Amino acid sequence: MDTIILYIIAGAALFISLIRDRGKTKKALLKALKTFEGILPQFLVVLLIVAATLAVLDTATISKFLGQNSGILGIIGASLVGAITLIPGFVAFPAAAALLSAGAGASQIAAFISSLMMVGVVTLPVEMKYFGKKTAILRNSIAFGFSFLVAAFVGWVVQL
Repeated sequence: MDTIILYIIAGAALFISLIRDRGKTKKALLKALKTFEGILPQFLVVLLIVAATLAVLDTATISKFLGQNSGILGIIGASLVGAITLIPGFVAFPAAAALLSAGAGASQIAAFISSLMMVGVVTLPVEMKYFGKKTAILRNSIAFGFSFLVAAFVGWVVQL
């Protein structure tokens, strides 16, 4: 229901914009389309990877590696995968929701998402170039450690 309300509001705002200034509205829509075209390939690749993973791995397998019973090894694995993966947030959160519904544990997904957002193994060379080797490694190490704190906190909150 919330989604329908948001679509109605967006449609009404677009209609008002169209009435007020047709040229600006057309320009904004073209810019939005270009942005969407830029995001779409990344989104589709990640969507295909998640879909293939969920098709190949059943709920029992996901629960084994990323479920609540996987413990610290599952958290470490999820955090490592998150640290080396370069996925935008708008794709990562739906993927995390799909993994949660397939049996992954909340702590493991929290470790994955937090390390994904804060640690940049792939972008480390660029970060070293601009901030220096010591600062880049220190920042990434602290962020990686923080992902475990996030996982512990989420696990604690879920158990309440």
